[in-house]
Amino acid sequence: MKIERIETFLVPPRWLFCRVETSDGVVGWGEPVVEGRAEVVRTAIDVLSEHLIGQDPLQIERHWQILTKGGFYRGGPVLSSAVAGLDHALWDIAGKVYGAPVSALLGGRVRDRARVYAWVGGDEPSAVADQVAEQVAAGMTAVKMNGSGRISPSPSVAEINDIVARLSAARSALGDTRDVAIDLHGRVGVAGARRILHAVEDLQPMFVEEPVLPEHMLHLADVVSSSTVPLALGERLYHRSEFAAPLNAGIAVVQPDVSHAGGISELRRIASLADTHGAMLAPHCPLGPISLAASLQVSFATPNFLIQEQSRGIHYNVANDLTSYVVDPTPFTWINGHAEYNPLPGLGITVDENAVREADKLGHTWRNPLWTQEDGTFAEW
Repeated sequence: MKIERIETFLVPPRWLFCRVETSDGVVGWGEPVVEGRAEVVRTAIDVLSEHLIGQDPLQIERHWQILTKGGFYRGGPVLSSAVAGLDHALWDIAGKVYGAPVSALLGGRVRDRARVYAWVGGDEPSAVADQVAEQVAAGMTAVKMNGSGRISPSPSVAEINDIVARLSAARSALGDTRDVAIDLHGRVGVAGARRILHAVEDLQPMFVEEPVLPEHMLHLADVVSSSTVPLALGERLYHRSEFAAPLNAGIAVVQPDVSHAGGISELRRIASLADTHGAMLAPHCPLGPISLAASLQVSFATPNFLIQEQSRGIHYNVANDLTSYVVDPTPFTWINGHAEYNPLPGLGITVDENAVREADKLGHTWRNPLWTQEDGTFAEW
């Protein structure tokens, strides 16, 4: 069996899918995308495909090594995301060939259901109490929201109070038996992050995500030690070596993205690295159905798994959602805030190829918002 054809599809709202077909007619699907740079990753897939065409698709680790190390210049979000999508597809093919879910190929499931959380509040969060109440009514046991919208790098008292008030409203709607996490998106400086963590400590968030930018990792240990709030990060890290410093600094939760950090192969290794530091895995995944299916395969097979992000109902998915490009939405039906174990082979979903090909004719040019402060200077989104 050889790889015969690799195709990519630019599908709304902001996703990129890839399809790998073998000489035996087995097809695997992946989701390689950098949000806002999908067209660039598409070109990277074309270049990497030069190696894969004509190769045995079941030699997944051999291909991963060559795709990540075969070029003199390595890493970064575009290349790592391109590799990730191809890696999804190869694991999907392997599962279909062996007649088993990918989680079984990773050693088997360690849990029968995986907890998931829902997004509330959008980019500029407001009226979160009502949105949280809706998620509670739907059976969700955890939510996440942005801590703020655009905010000063050195936040004012009023800006910090707004974060506390928003989190307090969410906590009131959730009670003590459900969880809330907040994402700071690296929007404030190191000192600002410490102040915010101190201010929200009594509300006991499940974790605070990305308190500082990756480029400020040197000061992460100071931020960790400033509060008892669990800290999480990793959506903008692309290789296990990049997680060594934050784990040594004491972060509680790693959040690699299966569509950015080298795919299933690397996500699994990052989870194992985190386990050696007593940290938990909460895969980042605000993307499409293939990315989530791939992420869940790792989540079911990972002992130190905490919770899974998922994009059903997220504010980016206006016209298309998780179920828009799959034949059967059952794998994305949450029961009491959990995804049930999926025994289907490969990634466990059937992609609606006709819908994908039709959507690709429309395509998309999604770009993340560009924010500025009141004085016109750049603001982190």
